[in-house]
Formats: sequence, structure tokens, C-alpha cells
Amino acid sequence: MKKRHLAASILAIVILVLWQLLAMKVNIPHIIPSPVAIVKKTWELRETLFLVQLPVTLYTIVVGFLISVGISLVLATAMEEFEVVEAMFYPVLVVTQTIPVMCISPLFVLWFGYTQTARIIAVVLATFFAITLNVFDGLKRTDVRKIELMQTIGASALQIFLHVKVPTALPMFLTALKMTLPWAVIDAAVAEWLGANEGLGYFSKRMISTMDGPAVFAPVLILTIIALMGMAILNLIDKKVGIYRSEV
Repeated sequence: MKKRHLAASILAIVILVLWQLLAMKVNIPHIIPSPVAIVKKTWELRETLFLVQLPVTLYTIVVGFLISVGISLVLATAMEEFEVVEAMFYPVLVVTQTIPVMCISPLFVLWFGYTQTARIIAVVLATFFAITLNVFDGLKRTDVRKIELMQTIGASALQIFLHVKVPTALPMFLTALKMTLPWAVIDAAVAEWLGANEGLGYFSKRMISTMDGPAVFAPVLILTIIALMGMAILNLIDKKVGIYRSEV
């Protein structure tokens, strides 16, 4: 195990131990449930959480994130290729970055009702701005000398894009994915919290009325695991395509 992984693991264990001791000391489980109690409750509610609520939330995260990535790649490419598109959309993207999606999520409920469409839109809006800007900046950083070299050997615009611009932008694209994936998970849960009748966020909100602290935190535990698994997959992909980093 690498030193940084070991250090992170030690810190996580220390935090969990302190959390457990604090929860035992306070002994108010509906306010400060212990990590052990949360894990036990997650296991007790496994059928509801994993078979009923998790698929709904996971669908929202995956579909919303994939739509976001697709829109981002198309828009970033168009902005890099056409100055008029950049002039139109870049300022808008910068401004929209300052708008908290959580604040406007209730509007989606008014427009679309308690539907999964509203929650997917919330995930898309929470992530695609950052991905678009990162990919666009990555494409703009392409070395002009490499482009000129490709042009001298008769390479087409598509070949230049695939063999020069894409490798240059790829690291920033992967970084954007790592940065926004947790946002997708968080906003999917928040959207369910604000307006839904299914999903992990909805289940957590419903458990508040029962004063069941461990049950409130059980969906949070699952969402955390989802985010960590997603980050692990992205890190693996990053390592697999790491050869591009040495080419740019």
C-alpha cells in the first residue's frame, strides 16, 4: 500500500473511532448515531435500501452524469472550433457556475413534478458546466507547433483533433469527471430530498420523522460508497490512459 493510501486509511480509522466514542459518550442515537449503529441499520434495511431505493438513485446519477458528459463534450468542442460559439456560451457558463443548483432544484419540482426527469436535470446542471469549461480549456492548450506539424504532413482536421487535441484535453477531462462525480451523487440525493417519493435521499428524509438516526445516515453511507467506487473507477481509467500525459 502506498504511503498516501496508508495515511488516508489511518486518518479515516481515527475519525471513525473518535466518532464511535463520541456517540457512545453522548448516547443520543437519534442525533449522533455511531458508525457501528449505522452499519447495523444499513444491514437491517438492506432489502429496502438496496433493492428499492438504490436503483432509483443510481439511475438518476448515471443517466444524469452521462447526459452531462455528452453535452459537455459537444459544447466544448464547438466552442474550441468556432469563435462565435465561444463568444456566445463561455460567458454564460462562467456566470452559471455561480448559481447553486440546490437553490433552483425546487423549481424543477414545480415544472416537472416529483419525477425522475426533474432529478436528472438537477444532476446535469450541477456537473456539465465544470466539465465543459475543463474540456474547453484542455483543447485550447493544444501546442500550435504540433498542429502545424500535422498540417505539413497532410493531416485532416479530424486527424488533428483525434491525435493532437484529444490527448491534450484528456487529462483535464478526467480531472473534471473526478471533480464532478461527487457533485452528481450529492445533487441526486438533494433533489430526492427536496422533491421525490423514492430514492435514497427521499428515504433519508422520511426517516427523520421517525427520529431514527441510524436509518437517516444509512442512505448517506451507501451514497458515500457509490462516490468512492466511482472515483476508484475513474482513477483506474486515468491510469490506463496515462500514456497520453507523456505525449502532450
